[in-house]
Amino acid sequence: MRTIVLCGALLLASPAAAQRLVEIPLWAGVAPGSEGKTGDEVVETSATGELRITNVHRPSLTPYLPPKDKATGVAVLVIPGGGHRQLVITHEGYNVAEWLSAHGIAAFVLKHRLAREPNSTYKIEVEALADATRAMRLIRARAKEWGIDPGRVGAMGFSAGGELVAMIATRDVKGSASATEAIDRESARPDFQALIYPGRTGDIQPDANTSPAFLAAAYDDRQDIAEGLADVYLRMKRAGVPAELHMYGSGGHGFGFRATNTRPVGTWLTRLTEWLTDRKILTNAER
Repeated sequence: MRTIVLCGALLLASPAAAQRLVEIPLWAGVAPGSEGKTGDEVVETSATGELRITNVHRPSLTPYLPPKDKATGVAVLVIPGGGHRQLVITHEGYNVAEWLSAHGIAAFVLKHRLAREPNSTYKIEVEALADATRAMRLIRARAKEWGIDPGRVGAMGFSAGGELVAMIATRDVKGSASATEAIDRESARPDFQALIYPGRTGDIQPDANTSPAFLAAAYDDRQDIAEGLADVYLRMKRAGVPAELHMYGSGGHGFGFRATNTRPVGTWLTRLTEWLTDRKILTNAER
C-alpha cells in the first residue's frame, strides 16, 4: 500500500475524476473544533488503486454535477465509511458519485473529521456531525448555482457514514431564520436517506418526522448490521416512515460500488433509482 500526503485542494482518484469540481471547504477559515490542528491529509492507495484518507482537519465537499442535458435536479450527499478511523473514499464515495452523476443526479462526496483515528480529539456527535449538517446546508445554499431542487436533496452513508446520515435524518437540524450567515438558515434534514450497511443500528430511532429511507445490506454482514438493519426497517414501519429494505444474499460488509461487482449486490444503485422513482423524487423520464 502506497502512502502520500495530500497538500493540494483536489485529488484525482481516476480518469473520471476530471469531471468533478475542485473540493469546496465546508467552513470559511478554520473549522470549529479544529483550532490549532496542523498537518495535511494522508492518503493511502491500495494495490487495486482505491484510496483511504486520514488526518482530515479541513472538511470539504467534492461535487459531481451531471451534464445539464441529463440533470434531474435531484442531489445526494455521499458520506463514505471507515469506522470513523479513515475514509474509504473510492468505492464508498467517488465511484458512487460518478454513477449518480452519469444518471442525472448531482452528488457531493464529504470528507469529514474522524473521531476514532489514533490521538483524535474529535467526537462523532460534535465535529463529524457538524460537518455532515454543514454539508447539507451548503448544498441547499448553492442549489440554484448547481441546478438543484432544494426540495429534492438526500443523503447517503456507508457504515460509519450511515451513522451520520441517520443522525441528520432523525434530529432537529432545521435552519435558523435569524442566523447571520445565510448557509445557517438552510435545513440540514435530508428529503430522503440511503443507509447502506450503517453502523450503530440500535441508535437509529425514527419518528414520524424521519426522512424516508432506502436500506441495503448483505446477509453475510456482521449480525449487528444485518439483523440490526432489519430492526431499523421495522422501527420505521411502526413510526410510519416510508422505507424499503434490500437484504442481499451475499456481499459482506463494505461492498460499496465497484463496476466489476456483477453479483446482485452490485445492482443496488439501480434499485435506489427505482425507489426514488416510486417515491416520485425522480420521474421515469428522468431515470
